[in-house]
Amino acid sequence: MKKIVFTLVAALSMLFGNPACSQSPAQTTTINGYQSTWWKEAVVYQIYPRSFKDSNGDGVGDLNGITEKLDYLKKLGVDVIWISPHYDSPNADNGYDIRDYRKVMSEFGTMADFDRMLAAIKARHMRLIVDLVVNHSSDEHHWFAESRKSRDNPYRDYCFWRDGRPNPADPAHPLPPNNYPSFFSGSAWQWDETTHQFYLHLFAVKQPDLNWDNPKVRQDVFALMKFWLDKGVDGFRMDVIPFISKRPGLPDIPADQLAHPDHFYSGGPHRDQYLQEMNREVLSHYDDMTVGEAAGISLDEDPQLVRATRHELNMIFTFDAVELTREGFYGLRDWKLPELKAIYDNHWKILTKEDWDTVFLSNHDNPRIDSNFGDTSSDENRVRSAKLIETMILTLRGTPFIYEGDELAMTNYPFKTLDDFNDIEVKNAWKERVVTGQMTPEEFLARAARFGRDNSRTPMQWNNSPNAGFTTPEARPWLAVNPNYTTINAEAEEQDQNSVLQYVRDAIALHHRYKALTYGDYQDLDPLHPQVYDYTRTLAEPRQNPERLLVILNWNAKPIAYTLPGGMKAGKLLLANVSGTTEADTGTLRLGAWEARIYSF
Repeated sequence: MKKIVFTLVAALSMLFGNPACSQSPAQTTTINGYQSTWWKEAVVYQIYPRSFKDSNGDGVGDLNGITEKLDYLKKLGVDVIWISPHYDSPNADNGYDIRDYRKVMSEFGTMADFDRMLAAIKARHMRLIVDLVVNHSSDEHHWFAESRKSRDNPYRDYCFWRDGRPNPADPAHPLPPNNYPSFFSGSAWQWDETTHQFYLHLFAVKQPDLNWDNPKVRQDVFALMKFWLDKGVDGFRMDVIPFISKRPGLPDIPADQLAHPDHFYSGGPHRDQYLQEMNREVLSHYDDMTVGEAAGISLDEDPQLVRATRHELNMIFTFDAVELTREGFYGLRDWKLPELKAIYDNHWKILTKEDWDTVFLSNHDNPRIDSNFGDTSSDENRVRSAKLIETMILTLRGTPFIYEGDELAMTNYPFKTLDDFNDIEVKNAWKERVVTGQMTPEEFLARAARFGRDNSRTPMQWNNSPNAGFTTPEARPWLAVNPNYTTINAEAEEQDQNSVLQYVRDAIALHHRYKALTYGDYQDLDPLHPQVYDYTRTLAEPRQNPERLLVILNWNAKPIAYTLPGGMKAGKLLLANVSGTTEADTGTLRLGAWEARIYSF
């Protein structure tokens, strides 16, 4: 049966443009100076499998649940599905600690379930990318389990082991080898009694970093990548991929960088060498898509990883826009619209036609997009602002990414106590900040409720039945369902022609209809305006039918009469997020609260 399913996957891959075992990428053409590719033109939908759909009533989402909802995603109009880690894991960090890269997590199903899901995706002319988490593994992975057995074990150099520093206050307990902090609080070094050395873990204690300076590690990683590409997946989202090269000698982080160590961690001298080797050995032999989670990479550094001539990655996630709303530990920042516009203006100026960008404001590590950037003060404003944000994401230059539930305008969960949270990041931060008296419980919980990662991980809201249709009414979901599921759910929005769901479908269809929204030039018409964000996307090709689109967004609950700069006039109205909008062929627009429009001109 498995052989039949795999053969079907391979056949569908060949039929629909993903030659699973192809030895060369697909041919491309040039549009407006860009090399055209399927991944530039795609709309990507991220699924957090644990929270998407539970098919067997155990309270945990699974692969069969994803397969069950593929027609929903096809109707939405997305081209690529990205699933967060589906591999075997002890789940210290919800699958980002991988125990076996060639095995499916038992809670999610079997490899046969994966093959069936992949075949069903291909049958609907969609593609699949999977998470590649290879900066670190699980401490239960074979590599680390062998590594910790003895100092002369053949796998010892698969990870970073170091002696501690002398501890004058307690000579029997040495200090960590350097001052590296973990992203999940505390030191990035863990003492191991077996061999009396420390091992490095930039994330959880159960996530030891892999030593990419060891060529055997790189070859093992490349082999597992080929395993999944040969199975028929269409590429990878690469978790914290800039961290794979460590600084020689593992020196202390300068004091002024300790609060934000990601830039230091991303600046290893062999990062690009290793990514180029990965491309040469693996990626260049497939028609695939790669997107790196580029923590620590500034916009100026972006081309080093994505410029076509460098042969590394197709695109990366930079976090300048998504982090605009926060500062410090879960701190709320009073941001202004011109700052957001300046970020996207800089992306246009810095990234050339040899580079490619991503457009996103949400994922599994961030708050709900509407709670973070929109207006949830009323249901009307929640709906309008959600539509406006998706309008922007689907009309800026770059491949747009939609996180599960964004198309419904799902919101942050009303967390009240520490027990409401599941995330290791929050649990560890509580120990570091509250238990030590650095922060009051009330302040900590308020901040975690605003920015905690569990906000994006609450179960998908499919209908108004108990547990929101995510799992059976009798089951206990692994994370509580947001109580507002009775009004915010896919079934209700399917029946409402003015819903966020229906609007996002229309916006995705428009994105696909106009090549200008992929390959067109961009111009911000009014960079300093505090309330309105308006820009054009223009494409002179084909010359007999050029595409010129105007996007106008009122990022405010206050209505405004706005006059377009330079005597410009809006032309034909293509899409509006407010029912009944008819204004066209005019230079002054009366925009309502959180109103978004797209015109041709």
